[in-house]
Amino acid sequence: MSAPDLGFIILCAIAIILLAIQAVQNPTDFLQVLVFGIADGAIYALIALGYTMVYGIIELINFAHGDVFMIGAFVSVIFIGGIMGQTGPVENIPLLIVLIGGALLFTMPIIGLLNVSIERLVYRPLRNAPRLAPLITAIGVSFILQNVALVVAGSGDRSAPQVFPLGWHLELGGASISVLSIFIFVLAVTLMIGLQVFISRTRLGRAMRATAQDREAASLMGVDQNQTIALTFLLGGMLAAAAGLIWGLRFGFVRQDLGFNSGLKAFTSAVLGGIGNITGAAIGGFVIGFIENFASALGFSRWSEFLVFMVLTFVLIFKPSGLFGHATGDRA
Repeated sequence: MSAPDLGFIILCAIAIILLAIQAVQNPTDFLQVLVFGIADGAIYALIALGYTMVYGIIELINFAHGDVFMIGAFVSVIFIGGIMGQTGPVENIPLLIVLIGGALLFTMPIIGLLNVSIERLVYRPLRNAPRLAPLITAIGVSFILQNVALVVAGSGDRSAPQVFPLGWHLELGGASISVLSIFIFVLAVTLMIGLQVFISRTRLGRAMRATAQDREAASLMGVDQNQTIALTFLLGGMLAAAAGLIWGLRFGFVRQDLGFNSGLKAFTSAVLGGIGNITGAAIGGFVIGFIENFASALGFSRWSEFLVFMVLTFVLIFKPSGLFGHATGDRA
């Protein structure tokens, strides 16, 4: 066993021991914080999938993806508050299902097509340019989306209707568990499983995997690169839209710079799990959510972001490719 692998195992063992001690000493608080971590991690995981898929296909770090998520949050507010006219909790379960399902069906295609349009108009002409050009362009697109939201919605927090009743709780192990947190986790996992099934079982999914493995070879085998890359942006945008809806339901506000912090943490999740690895990106999102919430529970809320990046740094020291990534050579 190499020294980096041994160091990584020791680091993981220490983290598990500390969590176990916390669970034994304060089981109720531990369970409560764990659920909060799952809910926040689900948002980061859904956004991180867009980062990791795009990087896996065209090796582009799409820094505008966080702002695509922000636009998705605003569009979901427009549907729930503007079109449907809801401003508060909805106790009627069938109506609640219709509202959330309708918001997903309304928001996900719009944001998916927005992401595809960005790829078609901005990134595709630069596909064969030096890598720095599309990277800088992605940062420019991020600023454009932020300023469009600023002009349309203004600065500061904007209320998002929390139609899912926050008073619904389940008692579990002495802890009061929010039904909303359970719903967020179930929805996120369902979308992740659906993505995994699509990629592994369908013809278009196989084309995506082939393109990610070797773009030139896939093209020679008849894979339409433009279609495959556009599909990747479509799926990433749709998942970001779902994350935007979840954000509004959980926190009750949206703002024009929302995508920066959330996008940065989601990108960190993708790197932590192994950029280009879908499973790793999802797990990385939940890990980031856990770290943030456990840090806050221990009284280090001001240091939560510092701890997130400290953990990322330690992981990359021992495993430069991330938790589930694998080192690859440069493509010919």
